[in-house]
Amino acid sequence: HMVITYIMNFSAAMFSQAKMLHDGNKKNFHVFQHPIYEITDKTLGLIGGSGIIGTAVADVALPLGMKVMISSRRGKLPPGHKYENHPRVTVAPLEEMLSVSDFVSINCPLNDETRHSIGRKEIELMKPSAFLINTARGAIINEAELIECMKEGIISGAGLDTQECEPPKDDSDLWTLPNVFLTPHIGWRRIETRQRLVDMTAENISAYLEGEPSNVVN
Repeated sequence: HMVITYIMNFSAAMFSQAKMLHDGNKKNFHVFQHPIYEITDKTLGLIGGSGIIGTAVADVALPLGMKVMISSRRGKLPPGHKYENHPRVTVAPLEEMLSVSDFVSINCPLNDETRHSIGRKEIELMKPSAFLINTARGAIINEAELIECMKEGIISGAGLDTQECEPPKDDSDLWTLPNVFLTPHIGWRRIETRQRLVDMTAENISAYLEGEPSNVVN
């Protein structure tokens, strides 16, 4: 839901327009100062889109009329994936996905392979009108390179619910860039989300005590 929240806000320039009013600037009542548009038929690119979280994002995006493109080096979804043959879901290499998506959402885990895997090289492939959204782990993005790209206006904006250092250091440019929008890692804080975490923890403990451990990592 956090990914979709960002998409809906970006499509209506909600952050920027609300700030104008907060600052006493009411020109946006009479003059179109920000591009706003419907998200129907817009393309959402998912990095890590075939996993549980990426699939859940697609579950919400598709009924809203969006097209979904999932990046994959294998060129296909895992066998039996629920969107394997969906008419509005495609699979493409990362470079192609970045170049055609209106919104790019990072949904992969952080590991040695993904750390700083999204930087200037990848951002420069995106459309100037596109937005980058990270609700996964902050260190997947090379923040130094992102900051320089945002200063240059290479893409329209970035929504970061996670950052490499949370909160970012006081002198970080992330605080002041007008096209970077931060939230304090709230994607997991909704009441229902936290309740599911508690329930899952209780179920894991119960399963372990019964000699049938579940959700085993190693």
